Amino acid sequence: MPRYVGRENVRKRLEPLAGCPGRTTYEGASVRIETPAETLVVAPAFGLRQEGSYDRVELGPLLEALDRDHVVGAVLVRLGGYAVGVFDGERLVASKVGSRFVKGRHKKGGSSSGRFRRRREEQARALIEAAAETVAEVLEPNRDRIEHVALGGDRAAATRVAEQLPWLAGKTLPRFFTVADPRQRELERLPYDLYAAELSEEPR
Repeated sequence: MPRYVGRENVRKRLEPLAGCPGRTTYEGASVRIETPAETLVVAPAFGLRQEGSYDRVELGPLLEALDRDHVVGAVLVRLGGYAVGVFDGERLVASKVGSRFVKGRHKKGGSSSGRFRRRREEQARALIEAAAETVAEVLEPNRDRIEHVALGGDRAAATRVAEQLPWLAGKTLPRFFTVADPRQRELERLPYDLYAAELSEEPR
């Protein structure tokens, strides 16, 4: 099964294979490395510019892609809080977090459940609006520099916020980052996951 591995750990895993007999195929957003002992497929977090194949283990283009830093906007949202940041490489250069109370789900029936649901929807809408305002405040000044946008937290909530700023759509990463509690510390921990590569290993 594929797993996400930090880019430094991927480098350590692969470097001993450089130049060894085998076959390396760069295609799409990933590279397939076949050796007499195993087959590995690596997909760097921000894609690959290389296409082609080699009759050996050729790691140069892959390692360059793993090492390359990017300017990334992060939007982490759950019903209860949000955290927005801009990363230049692994350095957090701008950020803002906030919270809004949103009631939990109602477990009882009857007329009270309808009032509860409407109140909860109002609170959720207020949080989405506040989060969207914060995203605009933090990301818009860096809009021309931001190459990618990472969404995380709760998928439905983060998507609703991102929809308020249509320019994010063309830059949103395919991977969704699950975060239990969007706070400053979660932003500060995010670079490891942002740059983690998808790695699958199969013995031959």
